[in-house]
Amino acid sequence: MVTDSSWLGPPINVQPLFPKQQTAFIELLGSLEPDEWIRPTACPGWNVKDVAAHVLGDHIGRLSMHRDRFHVLRPSDGEAFPAFLDRINDDWVTAASRLSPAVLTDLLSFIGDQVVLFWQNVDMDAIDGSVSWAGPEPHPAWLDASRDFTEYWTHHQQICEATDRTGLTDPEYFGPVIDTFMRALPHTLREVQAPERTTLQVSVTGPGEGTWACIRGPKRWVLQRDSSPRPDAYLELETDTAWRLCTRGIHPHQAAERVRIDGDHRLATAALNIVSIIWTPPDSDPFGESRRP
Repeated sequence: MVTDSSWLGPPINVQPLFPKQQTAFIELLGSLEPDEWIRPTACPGWNVKDVAAHVLGDHIGRLSMHRDRFHVLRPSDGEAFPAFLDRINDDWVTAASRLSPAVLTDLLSFIGDQVVLFWQNVDMDAIDGSVSWAGPEPHPAWLDASRDFTEYWTHHQQICEATDRTGLTDPEYFGPVIDTFMRALPHTLREVQAPERTTLQVSVTGPGEGTWACIRGPKRWVLQRDSSPRPDAYLELETDTAWRLCTRGIHPHQAAERVRIDGDHRLATAALNIVSIIWTPPDSDPFGESRRP
């Protein structure tokens, strides 16, 4: 399958980071005291052990579906895909509540090592599957790998914050995390009408800092990993605000109080609706808490 994915911006290479992240995650779990496993996290209704169990479920799903091509679970008739994921994730975590922290850590060590190996052997230029928060069309494997990396990083960070640890916040990790999250910008702006060549520049400051220009093309918004000399709209936010916004740790109205906007306020504000996870807002509150990142 040949598909032009240049509108997503240049590829991100996270392959070298998977082994480091896996090692850091197992070391984190091994350092937890018994009472820390039951601390609540930013994932509503899930404690530290639940989040770790969710990561194990993701690992098993990745290997089963993408390495072994074994597909069993599918949405029920009329069930939206995010609702389907919420349901099977909750079912998995409930079942995994029988696992002791030691058993869970051993399983994560064994299965996580296989996920690392899987990603080392994937053709990153292959078009295979879709990263839904970047759009409905097929996407290159490098974006799927980066999506996986950011999900594991996010859950690692949630456990660290729940247990008063720092986490993987140096630029080596934060850079690819923020860069991946910004790949949702063209899809975020898909309904924003603007003349061709209209440009939004987004600058993230702090660890993992970078600049992205999202430009209106003849058919869609196109992302560039660069600054624009004269953007129509400029949005600046700190790294901490960026990752929390993209994973709905904070919501657009909260992020708006922490950012700098110049130029076309409508366009810059629309970009604050960015979501770089599969997320379903509650029907009653568009700014309510997400289910599970």
